[in-house]
Amino acid sequence: MSDKDSNWRFSDDVIVESDVIARARQQSLELGVEPIAPSTGAQAAIVVAATAAENIVEIGTGVGVSGLWLLTGGANAQLTSIDQELDHQQHARAFFTEAGVASNRVRLITGRALDVLPRMNENSYDIVFIDADPQSVIEYVEHGLRLVRPGGTVLVAHALWRGRVADPAARDDVATGFRTLITETARSGAVISALSPAGDGLLQLTKLAP
Repeated sequence: MSDKDSNWRFSDDVIVESDVIARARQQSLELGVEPIAPSTGAQAAIVVAATAAENIVEIGTGVGVSGLWLLTGGANAQLTSIDQELDHQQHARAFFTEAGVASNRVRLITGRALDVLPRMNENSYDIVFIDADPQSVIEYVEHGLRLVRPGGTVLVAHALWRGRVADPAARDDVATGFRTLITETARSGAVISALSPAGDGLLQLTKLAP
């Protein structure tokens, strides 16, 4: 194992997940839904806590792993989470309840994100967390940056896409899409961008005031 792989493994292993998140993670794996890494979840929770986020949008509910982490960072935050899979959202709802999250703090929308997002209010959210179809990541980010307020942050999970984004020889659509997103936002004057290598990568984009 390389030093880099050892660092990645350590950054995940050192995180202590709650029993509910651990059970949600196991359920996710059993259903074949790839959850975010523990280190990614912890970083997302820190962003929520550090910004005192109150209104969060999540693109890709899964069975609730990322949503639970986001709400860990915001004791009073409201989460709106979008996913096409009703069955997955039912599992997520059960895990939110088990974690003691009040039902009025979580709104689950079942539908295609690219159909739902255009109907949501711009400049109205503190954080948009993206963990959904990687083929559409650039479109999700465009919507996310429209939805967050100035000073709000868009978080993109799996931004290094299994190590392929950093490999210039990887030319598949997903790796190329993430690579384009990362390089273009790094040059943009509209956001401050940072890329964390923990887990499978977490791209952080904070929207600047016009």
